[in-house]
Amino acid sequence: MENQYFTSDALNVKNRAFLWGDAVKVSFFVRNGGLIMDEECYFFLMASMRKMRLNIPLTYTLEFFQTLFQKEIIDGKGINNGIINFQVFRNQNELTLAKSSVSYFYEITEMDDLLAVHERPLELDLIKEINVNNNLLSNIRVHCPENIYGSIYAQENDLDDVILLNPNKRIARTTSGNLLFLEGDVIKVPKQTEGAYISPLMENFVTFLHKNKLADIQEHEIIAFESQKAEEILMISDEKGIFSVGKIRNKTFETSRFTELVEGWKKSFNQ
Repeated sequence: MENQYFTSDALNVKNRAFLWGDAVKVSFFVRNGGLIMDEECYFFLMASMRKMRLNIPLTYTLEFFQTLFQKEIIDGKGINNGIINFQVFRNQNELTLAKSSVSYFYEITEMDDLLAVHERPLELDLIKEINVNNNLLSNIRVHCPENIYGSIYAQENDLDDVILLNPNKRIARTTSGNLLFLEGDVIKVPKQTEGAYISPLMENFVTFLHKNKLADIQEHEIIAFESQKAEEILMISDEKGIFSVGKIRNKTFETSRFTELVEGWKKSFNQ
């Protein structure tokens, strides 16, 4: 099924998202006919807009987004499960950009269950021609040419995605999400200061594991070689969902333990 698109105003080519990439994107999640993690996603949207110096309308309350998505997507389109990729962009209608109004555009990708691990494990590789920054804006979803380059590189080399390094040659993330590395009872996650995305979806998952003492969660600076030492690797993408990593170069990985942990997390939403 094709994605459903929604806009606050009529779109035209004279907008700063199209011309300059002057926008931020945050995902919201629909599961079993309702929003989940909506507060976390809302506060992440507000933080992302502040970092990009976007003018936040007074109408942008949590209740505004809850009502909008309920009316337009869940009730209006009958969509019960999926990921809403919500993008806010700056209009150029004031003398100063900081005072300009904003408009929004969003699409929803339907799926059976966004909390389920996709059936087919991914094949990844590291890319060294480019790297991603590790500054204030690296943690939020803004225009990133490195993601585009990496996606094309993956397609041309029959890969599902690529691992992006930061200027210090340490693992930051993939083009679409964050990586979690399982070794024994320890799950290592690249620090946000390394260039990893802030991810409400991943944070909810690791919080569940920590609270239930299912794994020792550790934030690390991870060199590229360490990806080969992991027993299992999980990729969590707010934009696309949850994926096991099956292969990086000549190394293959198991998938059972992460799948079991995700299954337990998924069941916690039904309690």
